[in-house]
Amino acid sequence: MTRLGREDVARRSASVEDTERLGEALAPALRAGDIVALEGPLGAGKTRFVAGLARGMAAKARVRSPTYTLVNEYPGRVPLVHLDLYRVAPAEIEGLGLEDHLESAALVVEWGGKLPASLRAEALVLEFEIVSETERRIAALATSGRGRELLTSWQALSAAPSHAREAR
Repeated sequence: MTRLGREDVARRSASVEDTERLGEALAPALRAGDIVALEGPLGAGKTRFVAGLARGMAAKARVRSPTYTLVNEYPGRVPLVHLDLYRVAPAEIEGLGLEDHLESAALVVEWGGKLPASLRAEALVLEFEIVSETERRIAALATSGRGRELLTSWQALSAAPSHAREAR
């Protein structure tokens, strides 16, 4: 479905493992310069999704939430830079050097709604919703450019069981 000119495709995850599998399945589509913006409440599975992405990109490091460190880097097939903007004021984001990271890495950003509009315009946005204690709904949105290409990859994922696919 299109929402304000954005295509929206949702998936359901029945467990932490399903959420990680979705991240792992999307990983092969990522390349340096890509941005994946993650949105949703605390405990919705954003960091677990990143753990799957990192595994899918052959990163060996254990993924941890960068809430207090702001940025964690995971070397892999394509370096993955994991940011958490929860505690960052909008005026401070420009000083993080996000554009520099984009030259050689894919960025995955928790609390991605705080990204500057110029970066968000090219991002694949994943909105996490807590459905129940174990179930999550993850809606993918993109407005243009590379984000739309990544949305196509999201649509093609086969990592989750077929009942986990949901058109909106």
